[in-house]
Amino acid sequence: MELLKLELMGQALRLEGSMAGWQQLFFGGTLVSELVASADDTSQRSHRFSLTEARSAAGSAPQPEVPRVVDVQLDVQLSWQPFELSYRILVDGDEYVSGQRNSKDIERQVPERAVEQKPKFSVIGLGLLAFKLLKSAKIIKVVLAGASLAAYSWFFSFQFALALIACLVVHEYGHIRAMRYFNMPTKGIYLIPFLGGLAVTDGKINTRWQDVVISIMGPIFGLGMSLLCLLLFALTDNIFFAGLAVFNALLNLFNLLPILPLDGGHILKSVTFSMNSKVGLVLCALAAAFGVWLSYTLGLALLGFLLIVGSLEIFAEWRGRHQSHLLPLDRYGQTFAAFWYLITVASFVSIIWFFAGTGDELLSLPLKILQS
Repeated sequence: MELLKLELMGQALRLEGSMAGWQQLFFGGTLVSELVASADDTSQRSHRFSLTEARSAAGSAPQPEVPRVVDVQLDVQLSWQPFELSYRILVDGDEYVSGQRNSKDIERQVPERAVEQKPKFSVIGLGLLAFKLLKSAKIIKVVLAGASLAAYSWFFSFQFALALIACLVVHEYGHIRAMRYFNMPTKGIYLIPFLGGLAVTDGKINTRWQDVVISIMGPIFGLGMSLLCLLLFALTDNIFFAGLAVFNALLNLFNLLPILPLDGGHILKSVTFSMNSKVGLVLCALAAAFGVWLSYTLGLALLGFLLIVGSLEIFAEWRGRHQSHLLPLDRYGQTFAAFWYLITVASFVSIIWFFAGTGDELLSLPLKILQS
């Protein structure tokens, strides 16, 4: 992951590193120093390299430039848990710049992106092209929203379709707000018939904490909607608000299942892969197996499709574990994320349990689904 990026003599100086211990230093896009992991690694390490600086020779008349060799040294002291980086740059033995970085700085940075190779013609390439067109075409949002409204109205009712779309929009808006909090550019919300919603961004996350916050803020906004409907039901005694509250709670609770690519799966992945890559692989695989059993038991073909996507994501995460640019959660972050997740799940279950106690058969249906 990118640990440090600053300007040195008109060129970008970038330090990349991993928890495994290796570090690479780039100057102007060229690798100038590399430190590999070793058994006796310490938190303090030094990079040294030389560069040539062109300067004009002294005198009144124009003189040709005289190259001068400059010695550069970068001293780094790094702690991963919690993340703290102290650095000092020496130029010819004199201090040029020094400073510190923490996890907040990592969250705000825009990581260096590798030059993308021109892909060959393939079905996957066509799929990626279609997805890019989907993100860039604003008219598609309106078309998809209209298609979703029409599809849900055809299978259920117009009123139910409006309620479902409202739940999806509020949920996805929670993701959008979290993305904007981390200064990530957003493309908006896309409603996909029978697949739900999608909050799209062109940005890249830099930390596991960002993944947790972005993932859970959708259900948190959904929880706010259910609580608002609960309040309106208490004030008006209108069964519509009760139905909307309990249905929205069930919808968001489903999204919190610890299965990729659902929000709960992203939280599980961020927490477990921050512990250890093997722990992350085992727990995510067990969650996927639970999803297979659930989809088979309840006959949920859509969940089966999502599990295929999630399995590919687990494989990609495991394959790139040594090159991951994501700053992992520390012990406090892992505990807080797990507690936040469990409290959110318990809140939705409480709402469903509360309305099941009213004795209304329709409002008791979500609880019967959970009990099944």
